[in-house]
Amino acid sequence: MSEMTDGKMERAVVEDTAPDLLGRARELAEWVRELREEFHAHPELGFAEARTSRRVQEELEKLGISCRTVARTGVLGLLEGTAPSSGGAPRVVALRADMDALPIQEDNEVPYASRTPGVMHACGHDAHTAILLGAARLLAELRSRFSGTVKFLFQPAEESDGGAEPMIREGVLENPKVDAVFGLHVCPELEAGRIGVKYGQMCAASDALDIVLRGCSSHGAYPHGGVDAVAVAGYVLTALQSVVSRNVDPRDSAVVTVGVIRGGTARNVIADRVEMEATVRTLLPETREKVNARVAEVVKTVAEGLGGSAEVRRQEGYVPLLNDRALVDLVAASGTRLLGPENVEVLETASLGVEDFAYFAQAVPGAFFRLGSANREKGLVVEGHNPHFDIDPACLPVGVAVTVANALAVLCGKGV
Repeated sequence: MSEMTDGKMERAVVEDTAPDLLGRARELAEWVRELREEFHAHPELGFAEARTSRRVQEELEKLGISCRTVARTGVLGLLEGTAPSSGGAPRVVALRADMDALPIQEDNEVPYASRTPGVMHACGHDAHTAILLGAARLLAELRSRFSGTVKFLFQPAEESDGGAEPMIREGVLENPKVDAVFGLHVCPELEAGRIGVKYGQMCAASDALDIVLRGCSSHGAYPHGGVDAVAVAGYVLTALQSVVSRNVDPRDSAVVTVGVIRGGTARNVIADRVEMEATVRTLLPETREKVNARVAEVVKTVAEGLGGSAEVRRQEGYVPLLNDRALVDLVAASGTRLLGPENVEVLETASLGVEDFAYFAQAVPGAFFRLGSANREKGLVVEGHNPHFDIDPACLPVGVAVTVANALAVLCGKGV
């Protein structure tokens, strides 16, 4: 897609095809908001999104969009444009939304609060799903104005095992082959009504580390008779704080986080085993390997120096998310036309968060953008993965309109 450079063609096509996308999206805003609140009230964890999947398919079928289940609880919807082709192979665009929630107990006192104890949409996937249904409804209304195919990818398990790869293995990007894929994520750092675009790398790579520290059990009154694995864990945790600060170029970025420590059986027993669960997040491939190797070396050296031993098991996580430059130009053009240039922010730095949209963007050209969801006057500024997370619903029609504009630019454009 390298020949798409200035966005002029895309803007002209979208303006000719649907001159008031934002206005129509705002007319659908109440319907989209109700869907989002329904999904929020009934959150489901990764690969358990049975109710959500069923409701998505019900809504797609009402719109005359064919759909089927993929990747256990994911949904693939297909919409064919009915306009005469202008020549050449019809284009295919994919639009993706993740559907899963998090194992968090919600603390918000709102009518649509989670009704499932210990499970909450604390990252906005309820909004993503509702936005994509809104985009599906608007594109279904416009099907006579474009040729080609829209694929709606409702993905399971973004927060856990990763649903993108199973969907890709089941062929969602093939038959017909996708030319471009778009995704979005609500962003409490941007006010509702704004979007953020990022050229190049947008999100980090991640790895999961399982650490087992072994000591020797003894009575708590006689610590000299054993090796205290809990004490070893304390030193290991402290030593790990130096891995990034003293091994990674300050101009680069990496994060080592220990999120779980388990060990001990009684207050008067020297523990002989402690388990730690950690993540490593990095931007550069060489930094990824260096940090993982250094973590393993530090853990083992500290444990052995205190008379214990250690085992470190690495499970490679998500690949980094790399955006296609031409498609980022297209998203920026869509946002500029719909929202004004003052409401399109070019993000300068990559996030150390991870996002398995990266696998879609690795397989075909893709662009992922941030959808402003904050409202400072209402206090809606809490970051995701927090029991108080919520969004300003004013962001929903914005997400619908920009998503539809992106799709139409690909389907009607000649630069793809």
